Amino acid sequence: MRFLTILLSTILYVTSAFALTPIKFSLDWKFEGPAAPYFVALDKGYFEAEGMDVTIDTGQGSLEAIPRVTGGAYEFGFADINSLIKFRDKNPNIDLKGILMVYNNPPFAIISLKKSGVMKPKDLEGRILGAPAPDGAYAQWKAFVAANNIKAKQVTIENVGFPVREPMLAAGEVDAITGFSFSSFLNLKSKGVKEEDINVMLMSDYGLKLYGNTVIVNPDFADENPQLVKGFVRAIIRGWMDTIADPNSAIDHLMERNKIARRNVELERLEMAIRDNVITAEVKERGFGDVEGQRLSESINQVGLTYDFSNKPTAASVFTSEYLPAMSQRKVN
Repeated sequence: MRFLTILLSTILYVTSAFALTPIKFSLDWKFEGPAAPYFVALDKGYFEAEGMDVTIDTGQGSLEAIPRVTGGAYEFGFADINSLIKFRDKNPNIDLKGILMVYNNPPFAIISLKKSGVMKPKDLEGRILGAPAPDGAYAQWKAFVAANNIKAKQVTIENVGFPVREPMLAAGEVDAITGFSFSSFLNLKSKGVKEEDINVMLMSDYGLKLYGNTVIVNPDFADENPQLVKGFVRAIIRGWMDTIADPNSAIDHLMERNKIARRNVELERLEMAIRDNVITAEVKERGFGDVEGQRLSESINQVGLTYDFSNKPTAASVFTSEYLPAMSQRKVN
């Protein structure tokens, strides 16, 4: 009898393991601090509890996840919704949407050293701004200029490479740079610049209505597997909630995947992302993961300041809340 019980348990275990649906999830960047919540969800079995065997891969930028997901190589991805807006304009027949807003405020920023005197947007006039051409923050420059009445012709834009961006600022070769707040800030600190000497202007604090990175899903997969999509979203939300509650523990899950990373740096990067990009007044009111329709519409209009639309998408065509769980499961204190 005991043998039969053990045999039955083994069969059930094997059957359960094979029943898990393989899922591939593309991040936007390397395994750095803000990626910790996804590994929390993985290690704590939140994906498995939803019937999924999830593989998480690095990315080469917020744009890369879009072709990965639309091409079918990945079921889910983590992408900049402003890039998604442009994609939908060019591809109105591909029903790609955001399903979980993670960066309620994007990390797009203008970073300067206080000694330069560039402390507010108008201070950029008459100065040199170092900006890598493909930088996500620089892509919002025209909207930032319009929102702050900057005389753009008085700002010299220098196209700099990503590796030399922060070193050039530290050396005084440019007066300010564009970048992601939690990346450029920590890169400058690693170059020996004191924290109190760094000035970070988040574009979201200076007139930009834009949202940031959202989870996206392959539209065919979503049509065929709506319950799995809901389960994936639930698992990620649980990972983020655990991370918000205890970033110090969450970072350990990240460090297991990035042995050469410095724990204190990645923890600070994660805490900056939580403070500046994830937990906003809107999130406290609406819950984690949702968007406000009017704001999203306004953000699409602002994207139009930097991009010429041919088939301007609507808010409903770039984001859906249909896969989000009840507010009680997304409430952030």
